[in-house]
Amino acid sequence: MRLYEAIEGFLSTVEFEYGYSPHTVKAYRRDLADLARFSTADDADAAPGSLDVEFVDLELLRAWIWERQQRGLAPGTLSRNVATLKSFGNWLEHRRLVPGNPASRLRAPKKASPLPRVLSRDQVARILDRVGARTQGGDPAALRDHAVLELLYATALRVSELCGLTLTGLDLRERSVRVTGKGDKERVVPIGAPAARALGEYLEHARPVLLERASRPVEALFIGNSGAALTPRSVYGLVSRELEQEPGGGPRGPHTLRHTAATHLLDGGADLRIVQEMLGHASLGSTQVYTHVSADRLEQSYRQAHPRA
Repeated sequence: MRLYEAIEGFLSTVEFEYGYSPHTVKAYRRDLADLARFSTADDADAAPGSLDVEFVDLELLRAWIWERQQRGLAPGTLSRNVATLKSFGNWLEHRRLVPGNPASRLRAPKKASPLPRVLSRDQVARILDRVGARTQGGDPAALRDHAVLELLYATALRVSELCGLTLTGLDLRERSVRVTGKGDKERVVPIGAPAARALGEYLEHARPVLLERASRPVEALFIGNSGAALTPRSVYGLVSRELEQEPGGGPRGPHTLRHTAATHLLDGGADLRIVQEMLGHASLGSTQVYTHVSADRLEQSYRQAHPRA
Protein backbone atom coordinates (compact mmCIF):
# COMPACT_ATOMS: atom_id res chain seq x y z
CA MET A 1 0.00 0.00 0.00
CA ARG A 2 1.20 3.49 -0.85
CA LEU A 3 1.71 6.00 1.93
CA TYR A 4 -1.00 8.36 0.71
CA GLU A 5 -3.50 5.48 0.67
CA ALA A 6 -2.56 4.51 4.21
CA ILE A 7 -2.92 8.12 5.36
CA GLU A 8 -6.46 8.35 3.98
CA GLY A 9 -7.35 5.03 5.61
CA PHE A 10 -5.99 6.20 8.94
CA LEU A 11 -7.82 9.54 8.78
CA SER A 12 -11.08 7.79 7.92
CA THR A 13 -10.64 5.45 10.89
CA VAL A 14 -9.94 8.14 13.48
CA GLU A 15 -12.81 10.31 12.22
CA PHE A 16 -15.59 7.77 11.69
CA GLU A 17 -14.62 4.81 13.92
CA TYR A 18 -12.81 6.48 16.80
CA GLY A 19 -14.88 9.66 16.75
CA TYR A 20 -11.96 12.08 17.04
CA SER A 21 -12.81 15.78 16.88
CA PRO A 22 -12.61 17.64 13.55
CA HIS A 23 -9.78 19.72 15.03
CA THR A 24 -7.71 16.59 15.78
CA VAL A 25 -8.41 15.04 12.38
CA LYS A 26 -7.42 18.29 10.67
CA ALA A 27 -4.14 18.37 12.62
CA TYR A 28 -3.42 14.73 11.70
CA ARG A 29 -4.13 15.45 8.03
CA ARG A 30 -1.83 18.48 8.02
CA ASP A 31 1.04 16.60 9.68
CA LEU A 32 0.78 13.51 7.50
CA ALA A 33 0.46 15.54 4.30
CA ASP A 34 3.80 17.13 5.13
CA LEU A 35 5.27 13.68 5.86
CA ALA A 36 4.01 12.48 2.47
CA ARG A 37 5.71 15.44 0.80
CA PHE A 38 8.96 14.77 2.65
CA SER A 39 8.96 11.03 1.90
CA THR A 40 9.42 11.62 -1.85
CA ALA A 41 11.22 14.98 -1.76
CA ASP A 42 14.43 13.43 -3.16
CA ASP A 43 12.64 12.07 -6.23
CA ALA A 44 11.41 14.84 -8.50
CA ASP A 45 9.37 12.38 -10.57
CA ALA A 46 7.56 10.79 -7.61
CA ALA A 47 4.19 12.01 -6.43
CA PRO A 48 3.93 12.95 -2.75
CA GLY A 49 3.10 9.90 -0.66
CA SER A 50 3.81 7.38 -3.41
CA LEU A 51 6.36 5.62 -1.19
CA ASP A 52 5.30 2.13 -0.11
CA VAL A 53 4.45 1.96 3.59
CA GLU A 54 7.01 -0.81 4.14
CA PHE A 55 9.69 1.87 3.72
CA VAL A 56 8.17 4.13 6.37
CA ASP A 57 10.70 3.38 9.10
CA LEU A 58 12.18 5.06 12.16
CA GLU A 59 14.98 6.61 10.13
CA LEU A 60 12.52 8.34 7.77
CA LEU A 61 10.39 9.61 10.64
CA ARG A 62 13.40 10.94 12.54
CA ALA A 63 14.59 12.72 9.42
CA TRP A 64 11.18 14.35 8.97
CA ILE A 65 11.11 15.58 12.58
CA TRP A 66 14.68 16.86 12.23
CA GLU A 67 13.78 18.76 9.05
CA ARG A 68 10.84 20.39 10.77
CA GLN A 69 13.04 21.31 13.71
CA GLN A 70 15.50 22.97 11.33
CA ARG A 71 12.61 24.95 9.87
CA GLY A 72 12.15 26.54 13.28
CA LEU A 73 8.94 24.86 14.39
CA ALA A 74 8.16 25.20 18.07
CA PRO A 75 8.82 22.27 20.46
CA GLY A 76 5.08 22.04 21.12
CA THR A 77 4.38 21.58 17.41
CA LEU A 78 7.10 18.93 17.14
CA SER A 79 5.63 17.09 20.11
CA ARG A 80 2.28 17.04 18.36
CA ASN A 81 3.98 15.78 15.18
CA VAL A 82 5.50 12.90 17.13
CA ALA A 83 2.11 12.08 18.68
CA THR A 84 0.62 12.01 15.17
CA LEU A 85 3.31 9.59 13.97
CA LYS A 86 2.80 7.30 16.94
CA SER A 87 -0.95 7.14 16.33
CA PHE A 88 -0.42 6.56 12.62
CA GLY A 89 2.22 3.90 13.36
CA ASN A 90 -0.14 2.10 15.72
CA TRP A 91 -2.76 2.05 12.97
CA LEU A 92 -0.28 0.67 10.45
CA GLU A 93 0.76 -2.07 12.86
CA HIS A 94 -2.83 -2.91 13.79
CA ARG A 95 -3.72 -3.25 10.10
CA ARG A 96 -0.61 -5.45 9.66
CA LEU A 97 0.73 -3.13 7.00
CA VAL A 98 4.07 -3.00 8.83
CA PRO A 99 5.61 -5.52 11.28
CA GLY A 100 5.73 -2.99 14.12
CA ASN A 101 5.04 0.65 14.93
CA PRO A 102 7.91 2.52 13.25
CA ALA A 103 7.37 5.51 15.57
CA SER A 104 7.46 3.58 18.85
CA ARG A 105 11.04 4.73 19.63
CA LEU A 106 10.54 8.26 18.37
CA ARG A 107 11.08 11.00 20.94
CA ALA A 108 10.00 14.62 20.73
CA PRO A 109 12.26 17.51 21.71
CA LYS A 110 11.65 18.58 25.27
CA LYS A 111 9.48 21.64 25.70
CA ALA A 112 8.87 23.99 28.54
CA SER A 113 5.54 23.78 30.35
CA PRO A 114 4.54 27.33 31.21
CA LEU A 115 1.93 27.68 33.91
CA PRO A 116 -1.49 28.74 32.65
CA ARG A 117 -2.71 32.28 33.15
CA VAL A 118 -5.16 32.52 36.03
CA LEU A 119 -7.36 35.48 36.91
CA SER A 120 -7.95 36.59 40.48
CA ARG A 121 -11.37 36.34 42.08
CA ASP A 122 -11.65 40.13 41.94
CA GLN A 123 -10.89 40.15 38.22
CA VAL A 124 -13.54 37.51 37.50
CA ALA A 125 -16.11 39.39 39.58
CA ARG A 126 -15.25 42.62 37.76
CA ILE A 127 -15.64 40.98 34.34
CA LEU A 128 -18.96 39.34 35.15
CA ASP A 129 -20.33 42.49 36.77
CA ARG A 130 -19.26 44.55 33.77
CA VAL A 131 -20.89 42.22 31.27
CA GLY A 132 -23.94 41.79 33.49
CA ALA A 133 -24.48 45.55 33.57
CA ARG A 134 -24.92 45.54 29.79
CA THR A 135 -27.97 43.29 30.09
CA GLN A 136 -30.04 46.00 31.79
CA GLY A 137 -31.42 47.21 28.47
CA GLY A 138 -32.56 43.71 27.51
CA ASP A 139 -30.27 43.41 24.48
CA PRO A 140 -30.38 39.73 23.38
CA ALA A 141 -26.67 39.58 22.50
CA ALA A 142 -25.72 41.05 25.87
CA LEU A 143 -27.92 38.53 27.72
CA ARG A 144 -26.34 35.70 25.75
CA ASP A 145 -22.79 36.94 26.33
CA HIS A 146 -23.43 37.23 30.06
CA ALA A 147 -24.79 33.67 30.18
CA VAL A 148 -21.81 32.39 28.19
CA LEU A 149 -19.24 33.96 30.50
CA GLU A 150 -21.07 32.92 33.67
CA LEU A 151 -21.31 29.35 32.40
CA LEU A 152 -17.66 29.16 31.29
CA TYR A 153 -16.49 30.22 34.74
CA ALA A 154 -19.07 28.11 36.59
CA THR A 155 -18.30 24.87 34.76
CA ALA A 156 -14.73 25.21 33.36
CA LEU A 157 -15.99 23.92 30.02
CA ARG A 158 -13.85 23.83 26.90
CA VAL A 159 -15.09 26.24 24.25
CA SER A 160 -15.99 23.34 21.93
CA GLU A 161 -18.04 21.77 24.72
CA LEU A 162 -19.88 25.01 25.39
CA CYS A 163 -20.74 25.48 21.72
CA GLY A 164 -21.88 21.86 21.56
CA LEU A 165 -24.41 22.21 24.39
CA THR A 166 -28.06 21.62 23.49
CA LEU A 167 -31.28 22.68 25.16
CA THR A 168 -31.94 19.12 26.25
CA GLY A 169 -28.58 18.98 28.00
CA LEU A 170 -29.44 21.86 30.33
CA ASP A 171 -31.33 21.23 33.57
CA LEU A 172 -31.95 24.51 35.38
CA ARG A 173 -33.98 22.81 38.10
CA GLU A 174 -31.06 20.57 39.04
CA ARG A 175 -28.59 23.30 38.05
CA SER A 176 -26.47 21.07 35.80
CA VAL A 177 -25.42 20.63 32.17
CA ARG A 178 -24.75 17.40 30.29
CA VAL A 179 -21.54 17.84 28.34
CA THR A 180 -20.07 15.80 25.48
CA GLY A 181 -16.30 15.99 25.82
CA LYS A 182 -13.30 14.51 24.06
CA GLY A 183 -13.87 11.05 22.62
CA ASP A 184 -17.65 11.61 22.81
CA LYS A 185 -17.55 10.98 26.56
CA GLU A 186 -20.46 12.47 28.45
CA ARG A 187 -20.31 14.02 31.90
CA VAL A 188 -22.70 16.03 34.02
CA VAL A 189 -21.31 19.27 35.43
CA PRO A 190 -23.01 21.34 38.15
CA ILE A 191 -23.57 25.06 37.72
CA GLY A 192 -23.91 27.75 40.36
CA ALA A 193 -26.83 30.03 41.10
CA PRO A 194 -25.46 33.12 39.25
CA ALA A 195 -24.91 31.10 36.07
CA ALA A 196 -28.35 29.51 36.39
CA ARG A 197 -29.96 32.96 36.72
CA ALA A 198 -28.05 34.28 33.69
CA LEU A 199 -29.09 31.23 31.67
CA GLY A 200 -32.72 31.65 32.72
CA GLU A 201 -32.70 35.28 31.57
CA TYR A 202 -31.08 34.29 28.29
CA LEU A 203 -33.58 31.49 27.62
CA GLU A 204 -36.58 33.66 28.40
CA HIS A 205 -35.65 36.97 26.83
CA ALA A 206 -32.78 36.44 24.34
CA ARG A 207 -32.75 33.01 22.72
CA PRO A 208 -36.27 33.30 21.20
CA VAL A 209 -35.34 36.67 19.66
CA LEU A 210 -32.07 35.37 18.22
CA LEU A 211 -33.84 32.26 16.96
CA GLU A 212 -36.18 34.38 14.84
CA ARG A 213 -33.18 35.10 12.60
CA ALA A 214 -32.50 31.40 11.97
CA SER A 215 -33.03 29.93 8.52
CA ARG A 216 -33.32 26.38 9.89
CA PRO A 217 -34.07 24.68 13.23
CA VAL A 218 -31.26 25.06 15.79
CA GLU A 219 -30.77 22.67 18.71
CA ALA A 220 -27.75 24.45 20.15
CA LEU A 221 -28.22 26.14 23.50
CA PHE A 222 -26.38 29.28 22.46
CA ILE A 223 -27.43 31.16 19.33
CA GLY A 224 -25.24 33.61 17.44
CA ASN A 225 -26.35 36.97 16.10
CA SER A 226 -27.18 35.44 12.71
CA GLY A 227 -29.56 32.88 14.19
CA ALA A 228 -27.17 29.93 13.76
CA ALA A 229 -25.40 28.06 16.54
CA LEU A 230 -22.79 30.16 18.35
CA THR A 231 -19.29 29.37 17.04
CA PRO A 232 -16.05 28.88 18.99
CA ARG A 233 -14.60 31.84 17.09
CA SER A 234 -17.32 34.12 18.45
CA VAL A 235 -16.73 32.88 22.00
CA TYR A 236 -12.99 33.48 21.61
CA GLY A 237 -13.71 37.02 20.47
CA LEU A 238 -16.04 37.69 23.38
CA VAL A 239 -13.66 36.39 26.05
CA SER A 240 -10.64 38.05 24.46
CA ARG A 241 -12.33 41.46 24.46
CA GLU A 242 -13.22 41.19 28.14
CA LEU A 243 -9.85 39.83 29.29
CA GLU A 244 -8.08 42.52 27.30
CA GLN A 245 -9.32 45.02 29.85
CA GLU A 246 -7.76 43.15 32.76
CA PRO A 247 -4.09 43.50 33.79
CA GLY A 248 -1.77 40.54 33.41
CA GLY A 249 -0.05 38.81 30.52
CA GLY A 250 -0.78 35.48 28.93
CA PRO A 251 -3.58 34.05 26.79
CA ARG A 252 -6.93 35.81 26.61
CA GLY A 253 -9.14 33.01 25.30
CA PRO A 254 -11.84 30.87 26.93
CA HIS A 255 -9.23 28.43 28.22
CA THR A 256 -8.09 31.14 30.63
CA LEU A 257 -11.51 30.95 32.30
CA ARG A 258 -11.21 27.15 32.40
CA HIS A 259 -7.80 27.44 34.10
CA THR A 260 -9.17 30.06 36.46
CA ALA A 261 -12.22 28.05 37.49
CA ALA A 262 -10.13 24.93 38.15
CA THR A 263 -7.61 26.87 40.24
CA HIS A 264 -10.33 28.61 42.24
CA LEU A 265 -11.95 25.24 42.96
CA LEU A 266 -8.67 23.93 44.37
CA ASP A 267 -8.17 27.17 46.30
CA GLY A 268 -11.54 26.53 47.89
CA GLY A 269 -10.56 23.03 49.00
CA ALA A 270 -12.09 20.90 46.23
CA ASP A 271 -10.65 17.40 45.88
CA LEU A 272 -8.27 17.00 42.93
CA ARG A 273 -10.16 14.00 41.57
CA ILE A 274 -13.46 15.86 41.70
CA VAL A 275 -11.89 18.67 39.68
CA GLN A 276 -10.51 16.07 37.25
CA GLU A 277 -14.01 14.66 36.73
CA MET A 278 -15.49 18.13 36.31
CA LEU A 279 -12.89 19.10 33.70
CA GLY A 280 -13.25 15.82 31.81
CA HIS A 281 -9.55 14.99 32.06
CA ALA A 282 -8.69 11.38 31.25
CA SER A 283 -5.51 11.60 33.33
CA LEU A 284 -5.08 13.04 36.81
CA GLY A 285 -1.72 14.40 35.62
CA SER A 286 -3.53 16.87 33.37
CA THR A 287 -5.37 18.25 36.38
CA GLN A 288 -2.34 18.44 38.64
CA VAL A 289 -0.96 21.47 36.79
CA TYR A 290 -3.50 23.53 38.70
CA THR A 291 -1.93 22.56 42.00
CA HIS A 292 1.13 24.56 40.95
CA VAL A 293 -0.85 27.74 40.49
CA SER A 294 -3.02 27.34 43.55
CA ALA A 295 -0.83 29.50 45.76
CA ASP A 296 -3.69 30.63 47.99
CA ARG A 297 -4.56 27.06 48.89
CA LEU A 298 -0.92 26.18 49.56
CA GLU A 299 -0.42 29.15 51.86
CA GLN A 300 -3.64 28.44 53.75
CA SER A 301 -2.79 24.75 54.24
CA TYR A 302 0.70 25.66 55.42
CA ARG A 303 -0.57 28.12 58.01
CA GLN A 304 -3.13 25.63 59.28
CA ALA A 305 -0.88 22.57 59.41
CA HIS A 306 2.71 23.57 60.05
CA PRO A 307 3.64 23.94 63.74
CA ARG A 308 6.04 26.78 62.99
CA ALA A 309 3.90 28.64 60.46
